[in-house]
Amino acid sequence: MRKTDLGFAAALIIMLVLFHSSSQTFAEQDASGLLEKILASHPLHGILAHINFHYADEHIDGKNYIATVQFLIRKLAHFSTYLVMGSGLLIGLKGRQVKFATLIALAIPALYACSDEFHQMLTGGRSPLIQDVILDTCGALVGILITSKIYGIIKK
Repeated sequence: MRKTDLGFAAALIIMLVLFHSSSQTFAEQDASGLLEKILASHPLHGILAHINFHYADEHIDGKNYIATVQFLIRKLAHFSTYLVMGSGLLIGLKGRQVKFATLIALAIPALYACSDEFHQMLTGGRSPLIQDVILDTCGALVGILITSKIYGIIKK
């Protein structure tokens, strides 16, 4: 199997995982009980206690430790899955004109993020957020930039 095939396979697997995840309600994805068990001693309390901001219609307050940890995990999952998708697509498009490959490797995750949020709108207990589309697209962009940098180092 060629590296380009592996890149496309990674992106496709991410898309399938995201589709499944978007089909679940928030309650089905709620990990607060598990987090309470794993983080019973609140090891990050000193750091998270100072967090206080709004994300879409949600108020994130570090004093609500488990909710804050769960929020951060969920958003890190958004960012990192799209990072892998963008990187995988760029690897899959290796050998094509650089600007074209970069544009496609960013456009597909951005469009997929839009469709993913639409899918969430159709799922009970979920709501689409433009902020998540932006976060997802930024994740893909970072994946593309890291992969481009690695390719640049390898070429030298």
